[in-house]
Amino acid sequence: MKIQLENIQPNDKSSFHLLHNPKLNDLFFWHFHPEFELVYIEAPNGKRHVGRHISNFKGSDLVLIGSNIPHLNFDHGIKTEYHKEVLHISASFKEKVFTEIDELEDVYDLLDKSQHGIAFYGETKENVGAIMKQLQGMGRFEQFLKILQLLKLLANSDDYTLLHQSPIINDKANKQQERLQKVYSYIDEHYSRKIALEDIAASINLGKEAFCRYFKKNTGSTFTNFLNQYRITQAKRLLLTGRNIGETCYECGFESLSYFNRTFKKISGENPSDYKNRNR
Repeated sequence: MKIQLENIQPNDKSSFHLLHNPKLNDLFFWHFHPEFELVYIEAPNGKRHVGRHISNFKGSDLVLIGSNIPHLNFDHGIKTEYHKEVLHISASFKEKVFTEIDELEDVYDLLDKSQHGIAFYGETKENVGAIMKQLQGMGRFEQFLKILQLLKLLANSDDYTLLHQSPIINDKANKQQERLQKVYSYIDEHYSRKIALEDIAASINLGKEAFCRYFKKNTGSTFTNFLNQYRITQAKRLLLTGRNIGETCYECGFESLSYFNRTFKKISGENPSDYKNRNR
């Protein structure tokens, strides 16, 4: 099976990223990412494939997956109605926050333990699943508090099973991330102006064609699509700070206002003026 590095691209600088009922059941998405992942799914039945562990679940499942552990999307192959909530937790957040606050020491230990893969059951699964289904409708600060609450519930629960006897360490992930991080840093530094493929490819010692193949293989996206998504994310941030649409277009590296408007609508489902008015 080809393993794919998924780039979790939040809409802002938040340490948490929510996916509300994503539908990937027609995809075989065997992937990994540095973020910790908590997934809750309700379905008559499905497959749990995390690292070397493969099993089936019935009714619902709640699993905490450690950083860079390869896993299959939990809705793969499901033909019936189902509901899924996914929470990604930044790997850096674990080290920056949970090590500094004594009251969250047990959450730090929980995330350490998640390198085994953890399946929860009983009241813990029921209570945490209910909280996850509420998160999407909350404000950011409310979400933050609720996420800490559910992590504390998991940390203090005895209703769990470890999916592996020993932690899963993905050495391939570390090497790929180092190289991709150079690419992401280059984008972050240069997105406000034109980025030539030759230049970004040279930053990781690849030719243009080899870079395009490498980037698509490891992110699942073409470089152009990824760059446009990144620029639109930055554009949203600028629009929310009061920038007008023209300023935002050129500050985010777009050379044409009409192309900016088309790209914004394609990615966001609405044009920039509607987005700006809706969030005013």
